Amino acid sequence: MNPVSMQVLLIGVMAIWGVNISAVKVLTTQLDPLLVACLRMVLAVAVINLTLFLARQPLKLRGITRKQWLRFLLCALLMVYGNQVLFTAGMRSASATNAALISALSPLMASLLVAAMFRETLTRRRLVGIVIGFGGVAAVVLNRSGAAVEGAGWGDLQVFSALLSFVSGGVLIQSMAKQFGALVISGIIYTIGTVILCVHLAFSEIAGQIPGMAFPGWWLVMLLLFSGVVATAIGNMVWNRALIEIGAARSAMYQYWIPVFGVLFAILLLDEPFSAWHAVGLVAILLGTYLGTRR
Repeated sequence: MNPVSMQVLLIGVMAIWGVNISAVKVLTTQLDPLLVACLRMVLAVAVINLTLFLARQPLKLRGITRKQWLRFLLCALLMVYGNQVLFTAGMRSASATNAALISALSPLMASLLVAAMFRETLTRRRLVGIVIGFGGVAAVVLNRSGAAVEGAGWGDLQVFSALLSFVSGGVLIQSMAKQFGALVISGIIYTIGTVILCVHLAFSEIAGQIPGMAFPGWWLVMLLLFSGVVATAIGNMVWNRALIEIGAARSAMYQYWIPVFGVLFAILLLDEPFSAWHAVGLVAILLGTYLGTRR
């Protein structure tokens, strides 16, 4: 894909994921977090496998070696099961401010993991980009009206762990890029991860309560569809393709945009004021992304 097109797609995914944080927050306050995670992934894997079928890219499972299966399983545990269980559980108690700020740590995590696992050199320019971008996120999140960073809690730790789990799986995906396409990788990883999630749900306490649950309402259904289909399925298919084409560290730099879009949507939809700090943050994030994605 053309590099410019990939950059536009990544920014679009960041906007969707920024909104998705609020959607998951609403869902987890109304429904059990594990149930939310499972429903979102079932919707996502259905869309991903349907896309595989329509694209005429069937999963050729017989040619996959045992070593490759183990790597797929590890990626599924990290990017789907671990990420979703920790993220949905954490979002029930973590503040939106803390969750947005934590998401900005992804580029730093990816850069350090890539450097450690693949001996990729972190240039001074990329390090400066990470610092500037993180500073921009802090300017946007910490200085918007009503925002405040609360003491670190269990929910914050779970969100942080979810992010680390997702980034770790993303780094491992790069090693499979030569053997499999992005769509095939997404199909295998999300199918395995969703099966594990469903098994976990089946043996959980909430499983016995599901038959007696009342209809949650169309608003929550729409949020589930958005979160599962748009944010998770489509967003992660684009994300996995970016991981393969431009690498985990460079792709992660775009995650600086997630808290920025959260603020912008709050301004547009909730009529929140746009301060000078918002402008400073946007400029810093643009500069940090530019520097951090250059070799």
